Amino acid sequence: MATILLVEDTASERQLMTQYLQEAGHLIIDASNGTEALNKLESTTPAVIVTDVVMPGMSGLELCRNLRKNPSTKDIPIVACSSKNQDLDKMWAMKQGVNIYITKPYTKEDIVNAVTSLIGQTA
Repeated sequence: MATILLVEDTASERQLMTQYLQEAGHLIIDASNGTEALNKLESTTPAVIVTDVVMPGMSGLELCRNLRKNPSTKDIPIVACSSKNQDLDKMWAMKQGVNIYITKPYTKEDIVNAVTSLIGQTA
């Protein structure tokens, strides 16, 4: 079992992802935005972070940049989930520090396999 930080602003989407990852045996800590995620990272170190890209306030990519600049979070693997599915969007996300980019709609297998593949790795 791994601890996963899930950052998603849409409650129904957050609930669905939480269910998928809990069914796979993971402990989920959730945040509804990037600022809340950064606050939760002050007291926990997840094995993987899963973040939406398009969120009000701090975007998922802005969150990634903050994580990569911080010595205590720079190596945590990141999965980005987004409705943006252009090659340029994916390329830009990878440049911001995303390890795996999944486009919505995704399947349970998509999200579980992405997280599982990153557990125990560093960015």
